[in-house]
Amino acid sequence: VLSKELRTGTPSASLQSNRSMAHTIAAVEATVMDKVPVKTALVSVYDKAGIDDLGKFLAAKGVHILSTGGTAAKLRELGCTVQDVAEYTGSPEILDGRVKTLHPKVHGGLLAARGNAKHEAEMVQHGIRPIDLVIVNLYPFAQAVAKGGDFATCIENIDIGGPCMVRASAKNNAGVCIATSPAQYAGLMQQMNENDGCTTYDFRKNMAAAAYALTASYDSAVSGWLAGEVTSPPSTHSIAFQVERPLKYGCNPHQLPAALCSVGGGKMPFSVVAGIPGYINLLDAINAWQLVYELAQATGKPAAASFKHVSPAGAAIGLPLTEDEVIAYEVSGKELTPVALAYVRARNADPMCSFGDFVAISHEVDLATANILKIEVSDGIIAPGYTAEALAILQAKKGGKFIVLQADASYVPPDREYRMVGGVGFMQKRNATIFTKDHLQQVKTKKTELPESAQLDLILASVAIKYTQSNSVGYAKGGMMVGVGAGQQSRVDCVKLAGRKVSTWRLRFHPKVMGLKFKDGVKRQDRVNARVRYIEGDMAEAERVEWEKNFETPPAALTAEEKEQFVGALDGVAISSDAFFPFRDSIDHASKLGVKFVAQPGGSVADAEVIAACDTYGMTMAFTDLRLFHH
Repeated sequence: VLSKELRTGTPSASLQSNRSMAHTIAAVEATVMDKVPVKTALVSVYDKAGIDDLGKFLAAKGVHILSTGGTAAKLRELGCTVQDVAEYTGSPEILDGRVKTLHPKVHGGLLAARGNAKHEAEMVQHGIRPIDLVIVNLYPFAQAVAKGGDFATCIENIDIGGPCMVRASAKNNAGVCIATSPAQYAGLMQQMNENDGCTTYDFRKNMAAAAYALTASYDSAVSGWLAGEVTSPPSTHSIAFQVERPLKYGCNPHQLPAALCSVGGGKMPFSVVAGIPGYINLLDAINAWQLVYELAQATGKPAAASFKHVSPAGAAIGLPLTEDEVIAYEVSGKELTPVALAYVRARNADPMCSFGDFVAISHEVDLATANILKIEVSDGIIAPGYTAEALAILQAKKGGKFIVLQADASYVPPDREYRMVGGVGFMQKRNATIFTKDHLQQVKTKKTELPESAQLDLILASVAIKYTQSNSVGYAKGGMMVGVGAGQQSRVDCVKLAGRKVSTWRLRFHPKVMGLKFKDGVKRQDRVNARVRYIEGDMAEAERVEWEKNFETPPAALTAEEKEQFVGALDGVAISSDAFFPFRDSIDHASKLGVKFVAQPGGSVADAEVIAACDTYGMTMAFTDLRLFHH
């Protein structure tokens, strides 16, 4: 478990003074033995999973057990020698069980330093038995919160005695071994079998480290919940990260260790069905899934996204294809369900950039969609479910290395997000706003018409750029992104970058491009790349020689005039910006690409200038009052 702590505010003068006056407590004299025989164990577990095998094992080893309540009864059934803690301490369980093990005879047995003559004399004096092994797990506080328990119920599920015993035994790891999870029982039994009923010092230290990680996580969950229940929350935020899956490396091979973690002991938002996902795969998957989940909610249609390096190369909803689109996207004769249509459109926004993408689908992946994916070069997919036939195809892709993740559509991410950059912690409220038609009501231009198709395109573009590295601008038409401009410092550069992609998309329908005659055997992605280079036309001579090998006869060039005329006929395009347009130049450029519908937050000192530009070109523009920066 990793713990991230964020402190806000300036320490008070008294606190700074206390820090300067603080001193370190000297170590207590003790003898550290490598092997400590387990003669007495304290067992008090809420989760009784695995206790049968462990109880029988301890009984076979002749271990004297101190225990309480239901745990004691269960262990007696298994043949263990059990002494009730109440009998051992001479104090009954009181206060509805709130006080069971909080007693000097328990904690003295946990904290007494082995080999310390003074401690040993005091133990004899007070009738304290040394405890060699502690088996404890904690009340299910997080589950009580997750079930919607009221304040009193959640408070009652905060364990007190358990964490005290865990911390005490972990501190005294020189002589005491602590196990806090059924997952540790097999290792504990193996350790004792291999060491004649003893635990080794190295093993005890490892178990102590895990124990403190557990209490840190547990306290983090309690403090986080309680902070949300008070009027003056604390300025310290503790977030526990539980390593769920080690990763090969981080962003780069030299960035080790790396891992995928759950947050605060909560459930994961997805499961790994097939393949071995990497760090960037997972970043793409998580962002892409949020995009398609929100897009499906906002439009009521199946949604798909094609992600590369934490930005969408394309995104779309499941609308039918035109005859030309079927030909240009090379899906003639294929079954095209609404889900398959969404992915075909998403992949074909920018098929060159989508090479090796990570796919997200909002709905169950069907056979038709799997058959489309089967022929594309892609790293993986995340979706809420898969039909049996679709899953079989995907699991066989890339020789079984294709990554298949199953999203939990019911999962709701935490309200707050935390990250660390350069040793500094950041916290913010998650951007949970879902862009809908309601954000398109403030039309500021003379032209006010926003047909249903335009509204869908503006919603699509806005949701897509919400998950695109800023600055970002996105063009959409016909239910698909046709140009995404990501990560530029200048907004007009975003417009131009995305606009170049719009031009390329549009020119893929030019008769010369659609009529290119490839040699037999030219691979699908090579055809995609060859068409794009034909459209761009800026090949060096050596490149052109290689490019022409794709064709039986070298094609005639697509001239600048032909390109300009064909792109100039484009109409009805929608554009959305993640922040306001600071100048009219973005609108001037967008007008060359058939843009007729605009969505942007507004709020610039140049708003009047931008509105006037839209009016000049007959555009309808809505102010959304919603900035969508994503970093």
